[in-house]
Amino acid sequence: MDILSGFSRDKSNLMAILGKFQHDLGYLPEDVIIRVADYLRLSPSTVYSVATFYPRFKFIPSGKKVICACRGTACHVRGGGRVLREIEKTLGIRAGETTADMEYTLETVSCMGACVMAPAVMICNEIHGQMTPPRVAEVLGGE
Repeated sequence: MDILSGFSRDKSNLMAILGKFQHDLGYLPEDVIIRVADYLRLSPSTVYSVATFYPRFKFIPSGKKVICACRGTACHVRGGGRVLREIEKTLGIRAGETTADMEYTLETVSCMGACVMAPAVMICNEIHGQMTPPRVAEVLGGE
């Protein structure tokens, strides 16, 4: 069943439609932006501009495991930068990239609200606190 058939052509459905595609595909490829625009009778640039405003929408596929490193003040002060560099070194990618085997995507956020556990890293929606560079291999190896 096509995702669009579950929605009326009302422009107010734009966010719900984009959310459904994001959930089902894991990202919003260019052809989806164009299909949604045609379906809702909007320009592709309008759909794209709405989608780019919200960080939850991705335009390239993510790895199977998403790692999110916090860059908030508490995490920064407690060594979050060193932890991030160790993750990058271990995986061979930089923040915003995905490993060639599509296993890991590394992202950063300005704060994940786990300041008491700083520095914190979230792997597959599970927060790992009091991270240190030596713990990176341990935590990634256990995933």
